[in-house]
Amino acid sequence: MFTGLSAFPLTPMNENGIDEMALIRLLKRLASAKVDSIGVLGSTGSYVYLNREERLRVTQLAIEYAEGIPIMIGISALRTRDVLQFAEDAQKVGANAVLLAPVSYQQLTDDEVYSLYETVTKSLSIPLCVYDNPGTTHFWFSDHLHGRIARLPKVHSIKIPGVPDLVSAKQRVEQLRAHIPKDVTIGTSGDPFAAVGLNAGCEAWYSVLGGLYPDICISITRAALGGHSINAESQSAFLAPLWQMFQRYGSLRVVATIAEMQGLIKNPSLPLPLKSLDGVARQELGNILADLQLEIPLR
Repeated sequence: MFTGLSAFPLTPMNENGIDEMALIRLLKRLASAKVDSIGVLGSTGSYVYLNREERLRVTQLAIEYAEGIPIMIGISALRTRDVLQFAEDAQKVGANAVLLAPVSYQQLTDDEVYSLYETVTKSLSIPLCVYDNPGTTHFWFSDHLHGRIARLPKVHSIKIPGVPDLVSAKQRVEQLRAHIPKDVTIGTSGDPFAAVGLNAGCEAWYSVLGGLYPDICISITRAALGGHSINAESQSAFLAPLWQMFQRYGSLRVVATIAEMQGLIKNPSLPLPLKSLDGVARQELGNILADLQLEIPLR
């Protein structure tokens, strides 16, 4: 399940709780599109804003409505104690894998991060994906640390940040591969650079946009993994105005706004103090969607 397109849907919510019907709509779209896997409770799923009961409910709904597509559950938290609880919940209800980032308030050391993964993997009966997301966690993995963690039992993939150009991306993938076992896959995130990452040798795309527009993201992924690099780059370049919005406002705000505008979820859909786009930014995004003809098809 750590190859191809892994789609990460929003967790629609307001201050009263999770909008379960909206989440189910998003999950059904992904199941219908036959994405390779679904990742819930990642950054796009706003995991850090949810308590244990809410996370468990999202996990249950994802498994119920995935129609057999493998489900990866984010289990990241500030304390190892909580991570272990989230891992236990995910395993009990039938998740296929877990996703773990080294979340912290105090800056973590390499030894502390290794200890986190070592402790958690000892409790797992399902695979784990390492979430390397320094933009959010403010922790930078060294390749040496990635290599140590990748040799722990149950570690099957590493989700790395996107790299803008192909030469640098190939160097990044090659450097990391030299430190990790052959059976551990490398997946790219950072949607604007996903085609570059896949063309550089990443086996998976852990995608924000895939949670809303699975079809075009599947097409880009299949093209790149099938050796049609120019085709993948061309399809990604078509989405350049959208990628620019991601970089200006953050992918979570942008996809939440799109989902609101196209009637998939209600406004507000993000946990306060986060807000979807409004005013000029929302109008600009609407114009981009119209220009790109990115209407959400009914499924």
